[in-house]
Amino acid sequence: MSVTRLILTDFRSYDAATIDAAPGFVVLTGENGAGKTNVLEALSLLSPGRGLRGATLSEMARSDGPGGFAVAARLAGDIEIGTGTAAPAPERRQVRINGAGASAASLSEWLSVLWLTPAMDRLFSEGASGRRRFLDRLVLALEPGHGHHSARYEAAMRARNKLLAEPEGADATWLSALEAGMAEHGEAIAIARERAVAALAGRLADQPEGPFARAGLALEGWRGIDLGAELLASRGRDAAAGRTLAGPHRTDLAVTHLGKPVLSRATGALEGGQPADRCSTGEQKALLLGIVLAHADLVAERAGRPPLLLLDEVAAHLDPVRRTALFDRLAATGGQVWMTGTEPALFDGIGAGTILTVCGGRVETM
Repeated sequence: MSVTRLILTDFRSYDAATIDAAPGFVVLTGENGAGKTNVLEALSLLSPGRGLRGATLSEMARSDGPGGFAVAARLAGDIEIGTGTAAPAPERRQVRINGAGASAASLSEWLSVLWLTPAMDRLFSEGASGRRRFLDRLVLALEPGHGHHSARYEAAMRARNKLLAEPEGADATWLSALEAGMAEHGEAIAIARERAVAALAGRLADQPEGPFARAGLALEGWRGIDLGAELLASRGRDAAAGRTLAGPHRTDLAVTHLGKPVLSRATGALEGGQPADRCSTGEQKALLLGIVLAHADLVAERAGRPPLLLLDEVAAHLDPVRRTALFDRLAATGGQVWMTGTEPALFDGIGAGTILTVCGGRVETM
């Protein structure tokens, strides 16, 4: 499912913009700060969640605009979807599908959206929270109900933490109800993550060596079985810590470079792979690319349609051979791919596509 028209109103640097696009490659070129990434962010809002920057809704509205914004898209088949906010409720997201109000979660019924941005280059060297968000975006594209479970779990956990902090003591009945909700949704989150990681790890392991590193994937950290009992037993500890210390929000995604096995201290043999945080910057970028490309194939297979791929400045640090290999690999997905870059020359050899230039809040066909 590709986006044939994108309309931005009071979004970031755009007071109004209309972009017509064909299937396949859509390339946005322009100077740094021209607004290329803003277009990708708008597209990322056509799926559940807070978009590729993780910004608040009020931050997305044009600074000198009326206080709200709108992102509307026409999909192949003349399906109309859109999202945005309006004053005086800049943090209340509205979604419409074919003119009717809908939930943000329902967007995933029409589009699966995956992205890769320069900020994600630090994914393996920074804290676990970023890797969990990355993992959950992968899961959501495979299982749209994952977003519902995540939202309910987070809401119940916030309420439980607040209740445990009350000086007069927590209401035991209400606390038990919150923990039951956390257990129900938390276990669904954990199971969905296990399924997604197993499927993606299997697909990555079967791929031949190529220009993009093969990643090994595993879950680390919390791997509980009976979350309800664990929460009940840890009330005192959690109250003292001021936060919940057990649950799927304590899980991490471990990534290794399968092409660089390490020496096992136990057996003295080469096995496994080098942890991603010990790999070079270029290798980490290649690992991320490999994961996203393999996941795109998996989504296409499961959902019956390729995902919409948003790749911000992805070609900037690749040599010509790897750029050509990337374009060939992206073309093979059969889906629409939006890419940004500062120089048109970065996309030499890309073949047919929609080539656009961005300047001063305007998007024009080259």
